Amino acid sequence: MNDTVLDVRNLHVQFQTSNRITKAVDGISFQVKRGQTLGIVGESGSGKSVTSLAVMGLIPSPGRIPEGEVWFQPNPEAEPVNLRSLTSEQMQHYRGGRVSMIFQEPLSSLNPVYTCGFQLVEAIRQHEPNISPSEARRRAIGLLQEVKLVPSDEELQQQAIDSWQKEHLGSSSRDSVKGSLGDREITSLVNEQKYAMLERYPHQLSGGQIQRVMIAMAISCNPALLIADEPTTALDVTVQARILDLLRELRDRRGMSIMFITHDLGLIADIADQVAVMYQGKIVESGAVWDIFSNPQHPYTKGLLACRPQPTRHLRVLPTITDFMEVSTSPSGEMIIREKSLSVDQALRSNAAISPEEDHQRVIALQQQSPILSVQNLQVGYPIHGIFGRAQRLAMAVNGVSFQVYPGETLGLVGESGCGKTTLARTLLHLVKPTAGQIVFENKDITRANGGKLRQLRREMQIIFQDPFSSLDPRITIGEAIMEPLMIHKVGKSRRDRLERMSYLLDRVGLNPEFSNRYPHEFSGGQRQRVCIARALALNPKFIICDESVSALDVSVQAQVLNLLKELQEEFKLTYIFISHDLSVVKFMSDRIMVMNRGRIEEIDTADSIYRRPQTEYTKHLIAAIPLGNLDTIRDRQTRRGFAVS
Repeated sequence: MNDTVLDVRNLHVQFQTSNRITKAVDGISFQVKRGQTLGIVGESGSGKSVTSLAVMGLIPSPGRIPEGEVWFQPNPEAEPVNLRSLTSEQMQHYRGGRVSMIFQEPLSSLNPVYTCGFQLVEAIRQHEPNISPSEARRRAIGLLQEVKLVPSDEELQQQAIDSWQKEHLGSSSRDSVKGSLGDREITSLVNEQKYAMLERYPHQLSGGQIQRVMIAMAISCNPALLIADEPTTALDVTVQARILDLLRELRDRRGMSIMFITHDLGLIADIADQVAVMYQGKIVESGAVWDIFSNPQHPYTKGLLACRPQPTRHLRVLPTITDFMEVSTSPSGEMIIREKSLSVDQALRSNAAISPEEDHQRVIALQQQSPILSVQNLQVGYPIHGIFGRAQRLAMAVNGVSFQVYPGETLGLVGESGCGKTTLARTLLHLVKPTAGQIVFENKDITRANGGKLRQLRREMQIIFQDPFSSLDPRITIGEAIMEPLMIHKVGKSRRDRLERMSYLLDRVGLNPEFSNRYPHEFSGGQRQRVCIARALALNPKFIICDESVSALDVSVQAQVLNLLKELQEEFKLTYIFISHDLSVVKFMSDRIMVMNRGRIEEIDTADSIYRRPQTEYTKHLIAAIPLGNLDTIRDRQTRRGFAVS
């Protein structure tokens, strides 16, 4: 076992409810090699996260591990130890020290009432109680520099000199600045900058910065194994790419092993050496990353590879898992998978691609019409208050934006978090008041609409939010949630008419109308989003804004929802603004794409032109961050790491 850090054998995890036993993990075995990354991939509910919690000894009640072994060997000289045989006190020696974990939601993993520095120092001293507080703080700074949250001493020194030079000496040379400041003053300025990060609270950092704090905390005791559970799910593609680069760099520099958990095979291609594909608590396929991507054997793996939007190919419809397999249950309760004779390439070819010429002609045809929505020089600012509570200036979230949307079109809106996408969307729907500019909908100026005009506008313009669970009232059934807008706007002569409309909408979005008496918590994420789509369609709107409406979904469920949105657009003659930070998803959905950055439009063009001929560096940066998962990239990366690729 000298070349193996973790050896999991026949692991079972069960959850006991009042009337049944749920097998979350069903007899899986796998190994993590020293200095390598094992990627575990699968949909929500496949058992990925439960597996990581079992390794860490963190299975919550009423869960239990009835069977299985978890052998851990932190270094080749140490004796392997079965973590399952340890007491809680003994396990604390390994958990967080020799085996560390990065959780999916970084903000919920940090205590909001303590500074990041306090929590990082606490983690260091938990496993090294003899270290002094001052030394722990110095080590915390070193860790934050290692994860590139704090610049290096050399960079900070240069920043301090440049800042002092600009303030005091104008254009004087660097040498004269150093002579005026002195080494002690420069060191003081550098330390002031370094230790300032330790005093910041979690809410003062961005999502990517918080995740870097979590990574610093996880590597603080030099673990042999780092478990990363969906560490990039809630992040922009650009931040996601930087986090993956950081994890690869830390792995190679420290000789650390990583167990990387995700639902996205595109990410697996960028970081993993070995892959284990999980479905319904079982590992259905495993092997080297090159073998999994070049020659997948299991139909579920083929489905995961095929259902992610391909930025290099504009498909009419995305393949889904059901194109590759059918799942049934035997009389004894065992899962039966019947494979369909379809390869990934066959599935992609059968869903005919749309040529760039066809895309271009469709956009020309759409633009022959009068625009359904016209926005001119729209500005939205939030007041920044001074020390006496007076608004001193405005922070512009949307700054001079102008564009048009045509009937039947999908305009994609893409950009990083904080660029103004959601603020723009909510301003169009009058959920946020504009500071300046004009909004025209169906040739009517709605910029200052209120009262009855605004009420009528609500029937024509709808929104599908990012998080379906928080969009639905947990206290009412989904049937009542869909009928609520019908009652508010007095649509339907009777309750029977509204029930018929609700049943029709549920059926149209692929849900059984008999589910109408169920509550939101009884549905999966994809099903809840279908309910939100049905509710948005209830009033027969002409215009719908999809605000990150698939970003919280597994790639397989995401494909189903994207296909559904396209079907509904064709059937109901809908116009969409489709918002996302994922350019590959936006390209699949959109006729044209508008790229936003810092409240302004970077560029707007057809979806194919934006991807193939981007005009700005910012757009090129977004495209470069897309995890493609292509074989050339995998071959190059694996060859550089010394692995044979046939």
